Amino acid sequence: MLALALALLLSAAGPDELALLESDAAAAAPAVSYPPGAPRDDYGLVAWCYGALSGYLELHDQVMPEVVRIESTYHRPGSVLADDLRVYADLQKTSRAHLKLFSRALQAAEQASRKPINTLGVEAMQRGRRTWAGAEAVSKARLAQEWMGWTLPGACETTAQTLETRAKLMGATFAPATEAPAP
Repeated sequence: MLALALALLLSAAGPDELALLESDAAAAAPAVSYPPGAPRDDYGLVAWCYGALSGYLELHDQVMPEVVRIESTYHRPGSVLADDLRVYADLQKTSRAHLKLFSRALQAAEQASRKPINTLGVEAMQRGRRTWAGAEAVSKARLAQEWMGWTLPGACETTAQTLETRAKLMGATFAPATEAPAP
């Protein structure tokens, strides 16, 4: 209902009102810092984030022996190695939760779209996965260091949440009308 009211409001607004609404929205929205090579649209960015994060997760088993070696060699005084390594298990859980969020947001956007957009999503995911394309070309130590220091761009989670919410609103707006049940 809210989406319909907003659509009616925007259709009734003249050019001056639309420009004012757009400038207000731009001023209220925080500046998004896009990762290098990431698409600028919400759907493309979330797909790119999905690809980059899934590539990160797939490297886990390959890099962990070197991560353990690095953490053992450069152990912080007074800390317990098991606690230091638990961080990586926690990151795995958080990353898997983010993948689920990204997947939901992408599916909601695809269902709400009036045209097929999944091919654009696949291409953006592949671009995100290419973040880790040079993994075979570097030493194990270098790859482990890059992997240990990598973080999911902050725009990924917030953009996915926004995309999912907007897509669900738009999906309800464009849903085909159903007949009322007979009394």
